[in-house]
Amino acid sequence: MKKSNYKIISLFLLAALCLNTVSCQSASKKSEKEQQYKIAVVDLMILKRQKLSAFPLAKEIGAEGLEVDMGGLGKRPTFDNKLANDSLLNLFLQASKDNGIEICALSMSGFYAQSFPYKETAVQAVRDCITSMKKVGTKVGFLPLGVEGDLVQHPERREAIVERLKEVAKYAEEAEVVIGIETALDATGEVQLLDEIGSPAIQISFNFSNPLKAGRDLYQELEILGADRICQIHATNKDSVWLENDPEIDMQKVKSTLDKMGWSGWLIVERSRDANNPRDVRGNFGANVAYLKSIFQ
Repeated sequence: MKKSNYKIISLFLLAALCLNTVSCQSASKKSEKEQQYKIAVVDLMILKRQKLSAFPLAKEIGAEGLEVDMGGLGKRPTFDNKLANDSLLNLFLQASKDNGIEICALSMSGFYAQSFPYKETAVQAVRDCITSMKKVGTKVGFLPLGVEGDLVQHPERREAIVERLKEVAKYAEEAEVVIGIETALDATGEVQLLDEIGSPAIQISFNFSNPLKAGRDLYQELEILGADRICQIHATNKDSVWLENDPEIDMQKVKSTLDKMGWSGWLIVERSRDANNPRDVRGNFGANVAYLKSIFQ
């Protein structure tokens, strides 16, 4: 074979190798981009609060993760938490592994109705959640300040809430986890609150429905908070229609905003159920998970 032919073949092989390399790099970048956002559901809202059957159901729905509730609180000093039992804990971990469903967060939903600022054992209850977080290997604990901790309606409770969250922050920092609070404040107010607490272990668990309900700009609120102050997002609105049919949310604009911010993490479906069929768990959550995946992945 002539040298010129060898040269042509060599150039052809080199070009093919370069194209393959570029293709692999593009695929790698795409894969990394797809991992920027993960989609989860709330065990309480799929009617499986602290139940092992939540994991196969979450898988059937199409989710990648599950926000597991800590159990009821009521007048108890702490949560009615099955994860505190090592035998049951192991079953939860095995169910998570078997179904490929990550426990993305533990939720202290009991504080929606109970008083975080005044309940005597509130800090201890959060510490119990942090203990369970370490055992299951999740980095986020969800703490709603709820009705009794509404700083818009009860600004006089701010000092008590800040002091308690500072105390909680010490335990969270030591455990290397984050407690994500949900408040009634606007984004500017939340930035001020976080600055007052002064710990990276206390961040915001952002819920789309809160600014929408208050008539605020959802996208601007995200930008004001910034990527470093948001530990997770409840990608949900009030129950009325599925997310894909919700005129109040431009999900492409949400993604564009989060992309620009450089945020990554869990998008967790909580509500946005069809009001005509609210108890159709598979239908409602399956549709919302599929829609979020189509936008964010």
